[in-house]
Amino acid sequence: MRNLHAMQTIMKDPSGAVIGLDFDGTLSPIVSDPAKAAIHPAAPPVLAELARRVRAVAIVTGRPVETVLGLGPALADVPGLVILGHYGFERWEGGTVSAPPPPAGVPRAQAELPLLLDRLGMERVGVEDKGRAVAVHTRNAPDPQGAFDTLRGPLADLAERAGLVVEPGRFVIELRPPGMDKGHALSLFLAERAARSVLFAGDDLGDLAAFAAVRSSGLPGVTVCSGSAEVTELAESADVVVDGPDGVVELLRELLAGMDG
Repeated sequence: MRNLHAMQTIMKDPSGAVIGLDFDGTLSPIVSDPAKAAIHPAAPPVLAELARRVRAVAIVTGRPVETVLGLGPALADVPGLVILGHYGFERWEGGTVSAPPPPAGVPRAQAELPLLLDRLGMERVGVEDKGRAVAVHTRNAPDPQGAFDTLRGPLADLAERAGLVVEPGRFVIELRPPGMDKGHALSLFLAERAARSVLFAGDDLGDLAAFAAVRSSGLPGVTVCSGSAEVTELAESADVVVDGPDGVVELLRELLAGMDG
């Protein structure tokens, strides 16, 4: 493990620690249909135990807040949990969601996508309406990587016309508003809570910004990759690599054990 000192700091001073976690691929296994994802069954009770010891537990995700709560209803019972959805544009805390108005460019992108996909001959490519963003999934296409590579350029052009930015991921390309990412959202949250240490776990390229935020925070910090064969860049950047959501839950259990003695 790299950065063992930071992990020890979190365990010795849990009341100063912020634990940040991505959702898909980190707390929830990746599935072919994003609507059928579900949180790891052991995650909510582990997060609840952590929340009683640390300064804050936050889920930082590209998903809408309400979707995360629908896929993990037990999260509503985690004391003090904050969910920063849509890369931080939305915030759920204490049962209340706050967010700015939806961006105008998203409906335009949604309207143009069917024509673009038809023109490119994309088969079994899914479009996910995320409210404040739209995601194009190629996982179920006959050639997932080929479809992903073919779509990157045209979707970047569409995003530019609609005033959006592109966020590539694990066989998904998301078009979302500019001005916020997981790193910016995490940095603001660390400052708000006056954190003394931080751990962030993620699985995809969008989590690199959060890793950078950990390193630029000036705090003792640990970056955790929920590993997969699909994304290697994140593993190369992480202090700790674990085996998917099972590994994330086990690491959090070990963290709790360290806090308890």
